[in-house]
Amino acid sequence: MEVVAPQCYFMPVLNHSSFWQTGNVLKTDLPTLALQMAFTTSMSSFFFWVSTPLSQPRLISYIFPGFFATTTAYLPNIAYLLYPENGILNVQVIDNIGLIYYAFLSGLEMNIDKILHTKKKSATIAVAGIIFPFVTGPIFYQLHRNIYESFPLPIEKSSMTAIIHWTGVLTVTGFPVIAHTLSELKLLYTGLGKTALSAAMISDTYCWILFTILYPFTMNGNNVLYSVLSTVVFIVVCVFSVRPIICDYIEHKTDQDEWDDHQIVSVVMGVFVCSFITDFLGCHAIVGAFVYGLILPHGKFADLVTSVSDDFVNGFLTPLYFSSCGMRISFRSIFMMGNWPLVLLLVVSLILPKILSTVLATFFSGLHIQDGLALGLLLNTKGVIALVLLNSAWDKGVFSVPTYSVLTFGVLLMTVIVPPIINLIYKPRQRFEQNKLKTIQKLREDAELRILACCHNTKNATSMISIIDTFNPTRLSPMHVFDAYDAVRVETLSVVSSYATIHEDIYNTASEKHTSLILLPFHKKLTSDGVLQTTSVVYKEINQNIMQGAPCSVGIFVDRDLGSFSKMNFRIVMIFVGGPDDREALAVAGRMACHPGVRLEVVRMLLFDEAAEADTSSHAEAQGILYAVIDNEKQKELDEECVSSFRLTQVNNDDSTSYSEVDVHTAEDIPAVLNEVEKNGCDLYIVGQGNCRNIMVFTNLLEWCDCLELGVIGDILASNNFASSASVLVVQQYGYGGMVIEKHVKHINTTSNDGFESLVVKSE
Repeated sequence: MEVVAPQCYFMPVLNHSSFWQTGNVLKTDLPTLALQMAFTTSMSSFFFWVSTPLSQPRLISYIFPGFFATTTAYLPNIAYLLYPENGILNVQVIDNIGLIYYAFLSGLEMNIDKILHTKKKSATIAVAGIIFPFVTGPIFYQLHRNIYESFPLPIEKSSMTAIIHWTGVLTVTGFPVIAHTLSELKLLYTGLGKTALSAAMISDTYCWILFTILYPFTMNGNNVLYSVLSTVVFIVVCVFSVRPIICDYIEHKTDQDEWDDHQIVSVVMGVFVCSFITDFLGCHAIVGAFVYGLILPHGKFADLVTSVSDDFVNGFLTPLYFSSCGMRISFRSIFMMGNWPLVLLLVVSLILPKILSTVLATFFSGLHIQDGLALGLLLNTKGVIALVLLNSAWDKGVFSVPTYSVLTFGVLLMTVIVPPIINLIYKPRQRFEQNKLKTIQKLREDAELRILACCHNTKNATSMISIIDTFNPTRLSPMHVFDAYDAVRVETLSVVSSYATIHEDIYNTASEKHTSLILLPFHKKLTSDGVLQTTSVVYKEINQNIMQGAPCSVGIFVDRDLGSFSKMNFRIVMIFVGGPDDREALAVAGRMACHPGVRLEVVRMLLFDEAAEADTSSHAEAQGILYAVIDNEKQKELDEECVSSFRLTQVNNDDSTSYSEVDVHTAEDIPAVLNEVEKNGCDLYIVGQGNCRNIMVFTNLLEWCDCLELGVIGDILASNNFASSASVLVVQQYGYGGMVIEKHVKHINTTSNDGFESLVVKSE
């Protein structure tokens, strides 16, 4: 079998008096370099587009072009066309620049404060995931050698350098890749996601430390001790001396919004200064780049740098380096030998140490074994350090072709299998059904009320604080949302996600935090003229998506400048028609009525004649008309029980709560009743969305609604044609399948007016 051997490049000097002594670069080197860049970046982008539905990390798409170019069985001449001998050195210079900047961005994504103040559970999982592979790595290396001893392929001599590289590759974890995977799987803000992210950050930090210590041992011979010590001193100086100075300078410039392109470039050039220093000290250049990114302040500045450079680095420079891994792997040395089943078994076995150690650590930490298995798989994901170690071992002749191919194949397998397996074994949405009492109606009076409040901007946050205050948090029945009140606790989480999938992040967060109510801002805001005007049509689609499958009750708050909450005179009107949503809305109103500054008026619409006819059209094909009639009777019984209980416990014993009934015979009576109620004035209307109401008159009126998510009553109250200055809270109860969006509703474009595609969610 033919084996590719390492090659030396002969670069002839054509003109001794010329600066470019190897010839005219515009005619020889530049066209080749441009072709290599075009091929690598285009193929990487194409494969990333193909693999996106499979939630594959972008690192895999970086490696694919090199493997594709050297698949000689299909395209025998493409590798020699793209990568001639005299064109490899030039592209290596550029791809090493990309590697340095990629390491810088990796450090910029990590928070040094969280690393220094990590939780015990995350640190334990991270340490266990490092120790076990580090101990078992030499054993697997020896097994690999034993398998290939009978093969007619040359294999390197066993050495400490080879063992260190082999063990290091198995030990390391790729934090940026894990963060991307969790984001794609919509697990980033779940309990598993946050634990995995913290453990990956700690593990990746430890791996960088090991890499800093062990790499010089493979390169510097007798001077290794001086190299390690000087590099450690450099890192300590950067963290404890340079970091405070540079952070103060950058944060001042950021707060004053004084950055320009030249100043940003001057700061970014520090990447190459630090890279040069660590390379000069005998360590790898990426160590300096990573440390520099780690000491820079996070937040607005990090987002600025990332947004400016992400496309150029991840889309252009980085694929050039990682594609070399795909070029060097030889699957023929793995699968075309007689003992290939043993080789494949060895590759699969390389995954086990991290999984077993993580499962063991999570077991003692009190986590479920399913979570431990998922964490073990995630921490097996490899990143930049693993590929740097592999390429370093190849360049220095430490690894032979079989060893490099087996280990690289193992790294790719560990990274590729994680998303589909996690999707298979860990489905957080299935856990939504475990708690059927995630409604305010079924919540005990002395239980903690947990609310997930979502905000698009600071104006939303102000209005959310106002509406939340009416829920009357007390020491006996505390609330878990914001930290501005005595009986309220807060955890704030900023979620950045695409508009198309933000509802999934909200689902996961609400389920993880066991919330009873998700509060959403309406997609319209109040103008100075007192008119509700659309802020962004995307927000409307987000609200509808959330209401279709939320794991708890949902409330949409239409803010008409509710303002600060008055302790002595705040009037709430609750319109009760019937159905699960109205019962939930009545429970919300009942909680607010306990506040000493609230006066609550419950107005019940009693339906007669035409207005009482049941809508059997939605049940005709499924369960039949008889089922619809029986279901309506059951709903009426539940409504009577709910209203009777409310009147007994709150109306008769509390002068601040009143109850009245009005008769409704036709559809025209509904707006007339609302106009009559409005004459007395109020600060806040509370209504049910109307899901599962199954009344023909409401089904017909729903076709005229501008905002289906508000239901018939809510849409009327929120209309600019309804002469009211009161805010509106529309409530949907969990447990009845969520709001149904009819087919005639047009799909809303997911591009906002301001060009951004993200939503910030503030949660408990």
